[in-house]
Amino acid sequence: MRNIMRNISVNAFINTLFALVLSLLLIALFLFISWDKERQRLDELNRYKLISNLLLSTAQLNPSKEEQERFYENFQVKPVSINESRLLILSKGTVVFEGESVYGRMQIFAIGENKYIYLQRYGYNLMLKDNQSENLRIQITILIAMLIAILFIFLYVAIIRKLSPLKKLNKQIEEFAKGNMNIKITQKSNDEIGKIAQSFDNAIHHIRTLLDSKNLFMRNMMHELKTPITRGRIAIEMVEEGSSKQTLIRAFERMNELIAELAHVERLTTQNFQPHMNKAKIDDIIDDSIALLLCDRSKLTIQTQGETLVTDTKLLTLAIKNLLDNALKYSDDEKATIITNPSSIKVISTGKSLEHPLSYYLEPFTQEEKRNSGFGLGLYIVNNIAQRLKYTLSYYHKNGNNVFELKL
Repeated sequence: MRNIMRNISVNAFINTLFALVLSLLLIALFLFISWDKERQRLDELNRYKLISNLLLSTAQLNPSKEEQERFYENFQVKPVSINESRLLILSKGTVVFEGESVYGRMQIFAIGENKYIYLQRYGYNLMLKDNQSENLRIQITILIAMLIAILFIFLYVAIIRKLSPLKKLNKQIEEFAKGNMNIKITQKSNDEIGKIAQSFDNAIHHIRTLLDSKNLFMRNMMHELKTPITRGRIAIEMVEEGSSKQTLIRAFERMNELIAELAHVERLTTQNFQPHMNKAKIDDIIDDSIALLLCDRSKLTIQTQGETLVTDTKLLTLAIKNLLDNALKYSDDEKATIITNPSSIKVISTGKSLEHPLSYYLEPFTQEEKRNSGFGLGLYIVNNIAQRLKYTLSYYHKNGNNVFELKL
């Protein structure tokens, strides 16, 4: 129950709560009207008994006409004349109650919504029409219920309107999460929602500033590094052949590789970066990956079905290149196999299982063994490419082989 309450949206919770309360109000109103009808019937019957006893007990006292009219007015009844339809009432009316007392006999007839009181005592008889509205109490009850319902609906609309800025704020946050760094929060109010919106707008501005600073720093750093590396690489060519020269050349090459890797990272982590999707043959993408890796093709076993993919060829080429590079570096026999089908790309190499979960290696600058010549950015770049292309990177160890799979 607690998990359900946590997962339900605010609007759904309010709608459910109001629907529940409204249902309870309607049930309570129905029960009250049913109970009130029964109570009204008993009160009406007691009133008829009172009228009957008073009239029958004073019948022989011959009250004056003024006293009779005052009595009729007080009890909201009216005599039915003989010439009217007394016989019709007696013959067509439905008897809803009858009883006798020491004063005489009373019968209550109903025709439609009208009620009639028929009194008899030793040759004395009188028929009265009840002029009191029996629906008055129900009408008052319904009126009160309508007022409560109107107030209830007003409160519901007021709460929904008060919370409506949350929908707009949620959409703007989703746009920001998708990479729209130019989003502007326009909600202006002094309540809690307005304060949250203002805080989020300030956070967006701060994040935008940090990202701009990061990108500027990365570009300047790579530019500043390339100049001395290029000069050093030119200068080292003038040095006589020897182990020192080869060591320096490898050092400068590693620096260039690091700058290239950082350039890929900077490009992929830019929020407004969008892949360019087009059709391409998987064989062409693999060939480009091998060419980019500059590896010996004889070390690779390639099994494809000649698939045609709709993808960003440059990104997928870079991802496969890094997976092959990672497989060759950590393989026991310095060989790797790539197998493709319409739903996945697998890069397989022999070796022991990874010591840590895959998530550990998806962080930048993490390696299985520090003795390796890499920078620990390969799987980090592959994972970012997979996210950009909406692929899934997974890993498992089977039959002595490490298998990295891109699920398309």
